[in-house]
Amino acid sequence: MARPVAVTSPQDVRRLLRAGDEIALLDLREEGPFAAAHPLFAVNLPLGRIEERIGFLVPRRDAPIVLYDDGEGRVARALPVFAALGYGNVSVLEGGLAGWRASGGEIFIDVNVPSKAFGELVEHVRHTPSLPAPELQARIARGDDLVILDARRFSEYHVMSIPGGRSVPGGELALRVRDIAPSPETVVVVNCAGRTRSIIGTQSLVNAGIPNPVFALRNGTIGWTLAGLELDHGAARTGGEPTGTNVARAREAAAALAERTGVRAIGQGTLAVLQSDPARTVYRLDVRSPEEYAASHLEGFRSAPGGQLVQATDEWIGVRHGTIVLTDDDGVRARMTGHWLRQLGWREVYVLDDWAGLSRATGPEPVVPAAPLPEVEGVSVAGLVAERAGGGPLMIDLAASPAFRKGHLPGAVFAIRPDLAGHPRLADARDVVLTSPDGVAARLAAPELARAGLRVRVLDGGTTAWREAGQPLETGLDEARALSRPDDVYKRPYEGTDNAAAAMQAYLDWEFGLVAQLERDGTHGFSVLE
Repeated sequence: MARPVAVTSPQDVRRLLRAGDEIALLDLREEGPFAAAHPLFAVNLPLGRIEERIGFLVPRRDAPIVLYDDGEGRVARALPVFAALGYGNVSVLEGGLAGWRASGGEIFIDVNVPSKAFGELVEHVRHTPSLPAPELQARIARGDDLVILDARRFSEYHVMSIPGGRSVPGGELALRVRDIAPSPETVVVVNCAGRTRSIIGTQSLVNAGIPNPVFALRNGTIGWTLAGLELDHGAARTGGEPTGTNVARAREAAAALAERTGVRAIGQGTLAVLQSDPARTVYRLDVRSPEEYAASHLEGFRSAPGGQLVQATDEWIGVRHGTIVLTDDDGVRARMTGHWLRQLGWREVYVLDDWAGLSRATGPEPVVPAAPLPEVEGVSVAGLVAERAGGGPLMIDLAASPAFRKGHLPGAVFAIRPDLAGHPRLADARDVVLTSPDGVAARLAAPELARAGLRVRVLDGGTTAWREAGQPLETGLDEARALSRPDDVYKRPYEGTDNAAAAMQAYLDWEFGLVAQLERDGTHGFSVLE
């Protein structure tokens, strides 16, 4: 006899958030629908990605989890998946998203909203200094003594940037700025694509007490574009390595901020105690750059560059009010990141300084599904090439839609995993080959189609192996041939180079209204350092 499904009311969710208790509120829809409407602290975990992502989003198997959708039936399909993975404290949000709305819960749009709303609150409280795009352009044209630091990831900066700007991701600013602008007379301008990372980056430098005049570029590259100014494309300027003297200065300032905001330095013994607490969900995060992480990192720590962690905490941490342990090798970046996380309402934030004797690892962060991958029939790249010469099987690619557009096997069709079972296009298919970038998502999906009576194989090594073997790829996504609507990834109005001015302005207008939404919502727990 099936066990009754536990239900949690929207009122109880809000009570737990306000009380500071651990809770993971998980939205099982794709990112597109999620971005259209969700509660403030909901974390997007699409049904078809649960096994891939739940292990790092909610590492404690008995952490309190509340699931919801918007009537699509995804919760019912997810419950046995969570049970099979060993998650034993799972309930369903009463009424789903509609129930949240009907109960008076505030509805937010877009993604990474807690961080974006927090950024607006920081500017509101601290009056973070900023410059409009035309004024910055005038200063550049005059040849003023200034530096422009782009606080986004290098990949975003490389696509489009302010002319003359250099890439210094937000978590690196306090560490590197004294060497980039050694004269206290040099004006420092921090930008991102919109508002949040430029506000937080600028305020980081103000909080760290650098002597230079510091400004955010008001509204970032969006504001620059809306002012009719041209962006650079393909830039590759970076911040360079800091000197020992300036690292020491940055460390002293970061330590003072950490102490003021309640970030505690711990040793290995305290870390072990935290991890052994059965009622505590612990996140271990390395806030250095991905390149430094790949060169050497502590085993068990995930790569979470500090600026991005503050910008998109929900991409790493699924349990609100979980315990966060940060680390670096300079004494600056973890403390600067931690002082922001404390202000973002995370009650326990620690910094691990002592790496002595701890196990190390190299390479990029591995993908570790929450359960062993199923045994499935595979097909090699060479074998699939030979089969395709005579027509071949139906090829289905489970990559995220942007990755599919950039490159997929010729003839492959795009699909979102939950749409596969019972899809009418598969009714006549007798032989299917699944692929995904590394093959993991394909292997996880294969048993579901096999149970439907199809012969299902998985491309060994996924699309990456196909590419590395020198085989051709197609680009684009023909929605007429796709098995699913490509709503799995929300198109940010500040990403890419083809955004309409109206969409960019609407995005800015939305950001301006976030402080009022926070007040109506009442669950945020933010506390801005003054």
